[in-house]
Amino acid sequence: MSGFVNFSSDDEDANLEYLYNIGLSHAKRGNPRDAIFYFDKVLDVEPNHFDALANKGNALGKLGKYDQAIICYDTILKDKPDHAVCLLNKGLALHYLGRYDQAITCYDKILSSTPDNPNVLYHKACTKSLQNDIDQSLMLLEKAILLDSEYAVKASMDKDFANLGNNPRFKSLTL
Repeated sequence: MSGFVNFSSDDEDANLEYLYNIGLSHAKRGNPRDAIFYFDKVLDVEPNHFDALANKGNALGKLGKYDQAIICYDTILKDKPDHAVCLLNKGLALHYLGRYDQAITCYDKILSSTPDNPNVLYHKACTKSLQNDIDQSLMLLEKAILLDSEYAVKASMDKDFANLGNNPRFKSLTL
């Protein structure tokens, strides 16, 4: 009789999901390093576990490791080029790296299929503001606010719009 336990693929799947869920739990509690540890355990066994990759990218982003986060998102986007969450998060990472044109390309890809996505419109407005494309930024921000008024409050406190603080149109949108 052998001392080895023969695990079925169902057992391995259950173990991977268990490790993934521990990673999610750490991510939700604001422990990105611990989350990455568990997502990496999953990815060691299943390198294309898209949920683990996406959440690892998010955790890396929380640590300011945007280039590494982009690698995670790009791995998913190779197989799922229209994955909106990955495109948005890749756009945000590119935005934080100051690669604004590339960020806008990500946002535009989402907007081509869902032109009324207020979250994407808002983030594109942020990027356009940092590019000093004031008219475009305000137009996008206005559209985002019309779709979801919460973005008016968010914009009023967002440092990406600091250059618009005295702009009357910006003030009227964010009051």
